[in-house]
Amino acid sequence: MIILPAIDIKGGTCVRLYQGDLTTAHKVADSALDTAKKFEALGCRWLHMVDLDGALQGMALNSGIFLEIAKRTKLRIELGGGIRTADQIRHYLNKGIRRVVLGSIAIEEPNFVRRAVANFGPESVAVGIDAKDGYICGDAWTSTSDIHYIEMAEKMADMGVRTFIYTDISRDGTLTGPDLEGLAALRQALPDIEIIASGGVRTAADIRAIKDLAIDGVICGKAIYEGTLDLSEALEIARGEDHV
Repeated sequence: MIILPAIDIKGGTCVRLYQGDLTTAHKVADSALDTAKKFEALGCRWLHMVDLDGALQGMALNSGIFLEIAKRTKLRIELGGGIRTADQIRHYLNKGIRRVVLGSIAIEEPNFVRRAVANFGPESVAVGIDAKDGYICGDAWTSTSDIHYIEMAEKMADMGVRTFIYTDISRDGTLTGPDLEGLAALRQALPDIEIIASGGVRTAADIRAIKDLAIDGVICGKAIYEGTLDLSEALEIARGEDHV
């Protein structure tokens, strides 16, 4: 299992949100690059980044920050937020971003996802399965659809998607624990697909519980910044070096 520490950018600043509400954004670090370098020094191989301004406005913003980190670290960067065109995907991948995450566009234009996977490869494209009460949310999590999250994932898998980031929005940034039931159901529905968990992680026990479900990765944000999760310990658990 892999651990992906998270850096969310709003207005050029590293922030965290509560339940995806942009009005709750608060600064958690002075420098995205310095923060990324700290994660790298601890042994992280991946970094999950989100362009919150881009997600809200439906276009790629803050790109300079992401590309600088891609250039000045060896981290594999997974980037989402406002990526809605093939040119944006191509630009980011050509500049060192390892994988892009498609969110609202997957709801609005599913065939765009199919083309993206065909053109850029399944290793370069992930789909965000962002759900609340079991149903998919879009438009930077401001709108709820009538599409069940497993139905959405199965549809995207049929289009060639091989990596999903599953986020229970009601838990995101709350430190109340991950949606283990939702993750287990998604794993059962898609046993051969890469699933990355997001939302609610608080402690090392949560990392162990997610790993026990055979989930492939977990995104850790607020727990790292608040100090409730020791990143080094999380990495040990993910690598199978946990002694507890």
